[in-house]
Parts: sequence; C-alpha cells; structure tokens
Amino acid sequence: MAKDGKKGFWGEFKEFVARGNVVDMAVGVIIGGAFKAIADSLVNDIIMPLVSLLTGGVDFSAWKWVLRAGTLNEAGELTGEVAVNYGMLLSAVLSFLIVAFAIFCMVKALNRLHRKREEAPPAPPEPSAEEKLLAEIRDLLKTR
Repeated sequence: MAKDGKKGFWGEFKEFVARGNVVDMAVGVIIGGAFKAIADSLVNDIIMPLVSLLTGGVDFSAWKWVLRAGTLNEAGELTGEVAVNYGMLLSAVLSFLIVAFAIFCMVKALNRLHRKREEAPPAPPEPSAEEKLLAEIRDLLKTR
C-alpha cells in the first residue's frame, strides 16, 4: 500500500485482473476473433461473389480507384500502383455489420433469458375470509 492508504498502481492492476469480468472479457475477445473469421469468410466467399454476380461479374473486392497506374515487372507482378481500394472497405463494412448483427441477436436472446429468470410466478392469492372460515369448520369436524 502507498503511504496515503491507497493501493499502488500494481495493486490496482492485480485487483483488476483478479476480477471474474476480466476473464469473461478475455474469453469474449477470443471467441469474437474466431467469429470474425467466420464472418469474413461469409462476406468474402459467399456474399461478395453474389454481389459481383449482380454487378456483372466484377470482383467486388477488386473495386478500386487508381490514383497512379503501376507497371508489370518480369515476374508479372503489378508494382508501383497507388489506389484507393474502396471494394475492400465495403467488404470490411459488410463484415462488421454481420458481426454486429450477430452480437445484437445474442445479447437480445441473453436479455430475454434473464428477464424470464427474474419473472417469478405470482404468489397464489390469499384465501378469502369465507374460505378461511370453511377451512376452520372442516378442521373442527375432522377432530370429532
């Protein structure tokens, strides 16, 4: 502890890491990374080819605005080209929207599950005065 009674930097860090939320967050980040790979594959391998088909067979991810044309070297590779690859940006935006939609659906389902847990069934209504009186008469008749 520091001289003024507060925890030092490393003490606060140790307390932060020891919380369960940090572990949950780490698991979420790892699963999110794996899910992003699936979403990227969905965008690049399924959705973008369909969009390219609708746009006349143009490779959507290859859409670009060439600022300076490149040249082909001896190996047949394009060198020196300067271009704005807006097709790749659109692909990344679509991938983000898919991931965001999936996370939204997951959070919505979890919230619904939590609401169902919190909603306890209502307690049965209290018996009326007549029912209580009849129960007492019944109990007295049983004892005779």
